[in-house]
Amino acid sequence: MADASFDIVSEIDLAELDNAINQASRELSTRFDFRGTGAKVERSGDEAVTLTAETEDRVKAALDVLKEKLIKRGISLKALDAGEPQASGKTSKIDGTFQQGIAQDKAKKITKIIRDEGPKGVKPQIQGDKIRVTGKKRDDLQEVITLLKNSDLDVALQFTNYR
Repeated sequence: MADASFDIVSEIDLAELDNAINQASRELSTRFDFRGTGAKVERSGDEAVTLTAETEDRVKAALDVLKEKLIKRGISLKALDAGEPQASGKTSKIDGTFQQGIAQDKAKKITKIIRDEGPKGVKPQIQGDKIRVTGKKRDDLQEVITLLKNSDLDVALQFTNYR
């Protein structure tokens, strides 16, 4: 019998990201408390977003609106890396990026957790920006998934290719 396996990845559904940004932009243009503040949410590049408003408070509130829409669309807030508000002229802005893929140092940390706390006979392997976990029993793999979901990692993880 072949070993069972699954992949640990950190990916964002770009269509859902677009939808969340569009919804946040629409809400900013219609909400009463954002009228006349010049609050905008714009996508800049594939994995970046820029929020602008006239005051620092309004740009922080716009970020909260964006976070709310991301949660509703099933995108983890761990994937969003928002910077601090920066004043530029008469406006304030926040630049944010979305993290895709698992960085090498985070991947090493995850494989160490699996080796130390996971069931025996489960082997994690780093393959580029994802981790493949193999084992003889599917129950052991389920245990690894539960272990990682309960671990406090600062990476948004998804589990794919479960075989």
